[in-house]
Amino acid sequence: MADILGGGAARGAALGARISNPRRAAVWTLASIGMMLLLLAPAIWNGFAIIFPDTGGYLDRPILGTLGLGRSALYGAFLYLGVPSHFWLNIVLQSAMTAWLIVLALRTHGLGGRPWLALGIVAFLTVATSMPWFAAQLMPDILFAAAALALHLLIFRDNALAHWERLALAAVIVLAMPSHMAAAGMCVGILIGVALLTRIRAFALPEARLTFAAGAVTAGLVLCPVSNYAITGNFALTPGGSSFVFGRLVEDGIVQRYLDEKCPDPALRLCAFTATFQSDADWWLWDGNSPFRKLQNFEGSAEEKAIIADTLKLYPAMHVLAALRATLDQLARFATEITGANNEPTIAMLKEHTPALFPQLMRARQQATPFGIAPINALHVPVAALAFVCLGAALLLRRRLGLPDELAALAVTVFLALAANAAICGAFSHAVDRYQSRLAWLAVLAAAMIAAWLYSRRSRTAAN
Repeated sequence: MADILGGGAARGAALGARISNPRRAAVWTLASIGMMLLLLAPAIWNGFAIIFPDTGGYLDRPILGTLGLGRSALYGAFLYLGVPSHFWLNIVLQSAMTAWLIVLALRTHGLGGRPWLALGIVAFLTVATSMPWFAAQLMPDILFAAAALALHLLIFRDNALAHWERLALAAVIVLAMPSHMAAAGMCVGILIGVALLTRIRAFALPEARLTFAAGAVTAGLVLCPVSNYAITGNFALTPGGSSFVFGRLVEDGIVQRYLDEKCPDPALRLCAFTATFQSDADWWLWDGNSPFRKLQNFEGSAEEKAIIADTLKLYPAMHVLAALRATLDQLARFATEITGANNEPTIAMLKEHTPALFPQLMRARQQATPFGIAPINALHVPVAALAFVCLGAALLLRRRLGLPDELAALAVTVFLALAANAAICGAFSHAVDRYQSRLAWLAVLAAAMIAAWLYSRRSRTAAN
């Protein structure tokens, strides 16, 4: 493997050879254009960047200068920069970052120098996974997979990276973490998981270079309140953590049980809503008629936090079981989620603040002729499930297959990212398809890389 990857001098010589070969440069140019077109395909087909109900909440942050429930001011500022380009700047940058990370992953795992392999893998991921839908969407979801892959490369493939590549990967991590607090938690989870697993000999993971990666994660954590202060004047983390937890307790029936036992109680404002209470986190958080929306200043209030604390004391077993159930539920949810009929919050926001874009927005397929996602998921879901199974099998049979330790480490990193994301989103919010599907394509990428490596080894063996 070392002979394939080489050192810095070998990489420089190889790069010079590629540049000096016009034909090879032309092939890479064509492959790169093809990858970008594939990643942008959903937006090109739609006639506009893909939007989500939450998109407007992000863009509002720099415009209003306020912090919003679960909405990163930094990602909102990134979207605001793209307004003059009708948001094409945003999705082009997201797509370019994704393509670069895939090509870099291939190169650092002994599969580099093959433009058509890179294009073929991107084409397969475009058809069979959620990847292009997130790359072309005005949401920070694509940054979850980007940060996880960047962490893997910094930790396990550091010796195959040029200095500028290390810095660029660190930048991906640092910028991804403040873009969504769940991404920050996922990165911390991956780092801790790798640090623990590399100490267990049975896993036989390659040497983990944690120092630089840990520095990037620390910088990302620091940037969370700093970016909020720079954009909104509030030195704080993105708000809403306790409210999302409360929403999950509503969905699990814990809050309803508490109110049934405590009400009537004049100290509990929620007692006035017991007759219409629903066990649904989305209803609680986003429905205009929910108590959360009707009760002024309930978000982060003493009542909200007191109920969470009281229920932890009164029903500890119920809390643990509900959190485990939510985590496992989230772990198995990876259907691609694209909305057509529920984008009113974003549509209203764009109409008010970016009226010049509004006609084009409304002509887009997503608004003009909303499309169903079920046909896509008829392929995406089984492909993701098969990839998980294949990755697990590859890890169990890694010695028999002769799988390089670096590829085994990639599979482990993917599983850590999926597990950390499921625990954070399931237990601290509630299970939603989108939360896991934004990472599911990484499992397909890792499985495709293992398949490509096995095929290459077989071809080399046959040639000899």
